[in-house]
Amino acid sequence: MKRRAVIALGGNALIRDGSRCSINDQLAAVQQMADHIGEFIALGYDVVVTHGNGPQVGFILRRSELAFEAGELHFVPLKNCVADTQGAIGYQIQESLTNVFARRAMKRTPVSLVTLVEVDRSDPSFARPTKPIGVFYEKEKAESLAQQHPDWQLVHRAGKGYRRVVPSPRPLRIIEMDAIGALADAGFVVIAAGGGGIPVIRDDQGNLQGVDAVVDKDLTAALLAGEWGAQLLIITTAVDRVFLDYDTETCRPLNRMSAAEARGYIGQGQFENGSMLPKIEAAIDFLGRGGKRVIITSPENLVGSVKDGSGTHIVP
Repeated sequence: MKRRAVIALGGNALIRDGSRCSINDQLAAVQQMADHIGEFIALGYDVVVTHGNGPQVGFILRRSELAFEAGELHFVPLKNCVADTQGAIGYQIQESLTNVFARRAMKRTPVSLVTLVEVDRSDPSFARPTKPIGVFYEKEKAESLAQQHPDWQLVHRAGKGYRRVVPSPRPLRIIEMDAIGALADAGFVVIAAGGGGIPVIRDDQGNLQGVDAVVDKDLTAALLAGEWGAQLLIITTAVDRVFLDYDTETCRPLNRMSAAEARGYIGQGQFENGSMLPKIEAAIDFLGRGGKRVIITSPENLVGSVKDGSGTHIVP
C-alpha cells in the first residue's frame, strides 16, 4: 500500500515578518519549503500539498480596495482574491518543486489545480467572521480604518496588533476531489485547495456560486486527506510544536496527544481561535475520518518529525 501524506503549508510561514512581505521574500521562503518537501517525498510518500493565504489574500483585497477608491481600477471581490492566491502561490510552489526534483534527479512533476470548495450558505461564520487576513495594524491605524470602513471587523491579538477578519465557513466538499486523487495516484505532486479552496455555495437551482469568504486551509486539508485516504496529515506552522499555556510563564510543549486529549485542551481554552485552534480541530477531524496520525511542526522539521518523532504528534 502506498504511503500517502497531505502537507498543509501555513500562509503566515511564507511571510516571515513585517519587513519581508515582497513577492521575492515569499519566493525565498517557498524555495526553502520546497527543499524540505522534496526530502520528505524521497522517503517514499505520495504527496498532495495545500497552503494557506491569510496574509496574501488580505494584501490583494486591500490593493483592490485602494485602487478602486482612487478611481483607477475596478473592485476585485474576496472570492476572486482567493483564486488569485491559488495561482500566485501555487506557481511559486510548482516552480520551486520542479527545480528541487531536477536537482535531486527525482522523476516527479508538480501540478497546481484551481480548486473549489463547497460551503453551507447558512454557515454561522457569515454572520460572525473569524478568519484573520492581511497585516497587523497599530491601534491608531486600526481606528482610522474602522472609521473609513464601518463594515470591516477587526480583532486584537496581544503583542501583534489589530487585524481584519472575514467569514470562514467550514468546508463541506472539494469539488475537484476526483481529479486531485487521480493525479496524485498517477505520481504527480498535486498543489490543491490553496487558501482553503475558493468557497462556493449551491443556489436554488443547484448551480455553484462563489461567495466572499476564506475557508480555513487546515480544515480543508483534513477533508482532502480523509477523502484521498491519506495516512498522514502534516500541518506546518511558525512553531516546531504545539504548546500549552502558550506565551505565558507556564508554557510547556506537547510532544504527543490523543484526539480525546486534544478535545479536552480545546475545552480548557488552550488554543487561540484563528491560530492554533483550527489546526487542532483539523487534526481531530482527520483522525475521525480514518487518518492515522497528524503532525504539527515547522517546515524545517518536516522530515525530522517523521524520522525522529519531533513536532507534536496527534493520534486517534
